[in-house]
Amino acid sequence: MQTASFRDLVTQSNTSPITPAEKPAVLVVDDEYGPRESIAFTLAAEFAVDTAGRAVDALAKLREKSYAAVVMDIRMPEMDGIRALEELRKIDQEVSVIMLTGYGTLLTAQQAMLAGANQYLRKPPDVAELVQAVRNQSQATRVRRQQAHINRETAEMKATLQREIAQNEPHIWQSRASVELVHDLNNPLTVVIGYSTLLLEEARAIATTDPELGRRMEEYAMMVERAAEYCQHLSENWRRGAKKAADYQRVDLIKVIQEVRQVIFFNNLKIKHSGLGEAVVRGSTFELMRIFQNLFKNAQEAGASEIELSVARNGENLELVVADNGAGMSAEALLRTQRGGFTSKATGTGLGLNICRHLLAAHGATFTLDSAPGKGTKVRLVFPAAKV
Repeated sequence: MQTASFRDLVTQSNTSPITPAEKPAVLVVDDEYGPRESIAFTLAAEFAVDTAGRAVDALAKLREKSYAAVVMDIRMPEMDGIRALEELRKIDQEVSVIMLTGYGTLLTAQQAMLAGANQYLRKPPDVAELVQAVRNQSQATRVRRQQAHINRETAEMKATLQREIAQNEPHIWQSRASVELVHDLNNPLTVVIGYSTLLLEEARAIATTDPELGRRMEEYAMMVERAAEYCQHLSENWRRGAKKAADYQRVDLIKVIQEVRQVIFFNNLKIKHSGLGEAVVRGSTFELMRIFQNLFKNAQEAGASEIELSVARNGENLELVVADNGAGMSAEALLRTQRGGFTSKATGTGLGLNICRHLLAAHGATFTLDSAPGKGTKVRLVFPAAKV
């Protein structure tokens, strides 16, 4: 699935001319003709503006057309802005709403935000402040709509695969492989969405021309790109079939683990590393990332606050032990995990360890699991070391 660059998504030139076809659609709602037309005129140079004099008319327009932002007065007859906002959210969850209040009180602003507003401005608004607010909120709508689109596609893909599993029992292995793909894509897709939100927040403050802020935006953008590349690899690997060992390259497991911790887990897991500073094997970086992604995710979901990773050389092999201080498993649960498809989590699929076993076997590695209630879980991986 091809998507636009997130850097393009949050960056917009303030000086480049905007053609009518490119103008984001904005709806201005105010029962007073003068303020309504004044705001519409102010925004018309940069946005395609529609107006409504009543909340009921505005809701009708929203049912017929998708807008990038809505600018709405709080104080209106028949239906005030707060009530209109509640009805609006039943129609469109993603559109940004800027509320105008003539009072400027904290209570009024809180009511608007609780009802689903994204921003509020005092009425009459400052021209420059109004234009910047609509610009920022229009960009925010674009990001939310893209996130919603990704979520819908993921849900549809999962539902389709589940139907295929039910209808194609003779080919169950292929359907399970498809489910594994969705399982592995969920984490990096979440990262993409999370970092895109960070990019948006930083973009709103870019007018300050802060060099440090610019550096952070570049860092976030790189994270988004790396996570997206990971997603693309998973999809491409499924399309082409399993990677053969003959295609493997020399890979440092320590660097792979660091990449997973930084890109997939926002660098916030308390992972302690001891032993060798380098552990080179022959394999696929992305496939090895899938292994450690699932191991770290299982530990995190088991309530682990620390993960200790030790690496040692044993003859021609490299031994990695991943130990966590999570809840651990009973002997019965541990036995069931060996059979595959078992999970202790209400929303789990039981696929994580199966994925690990499959990929480790493809790398000529072995996998053992030791766990006990209240004592955490220890995973021992043995890889053949790459020959010099």
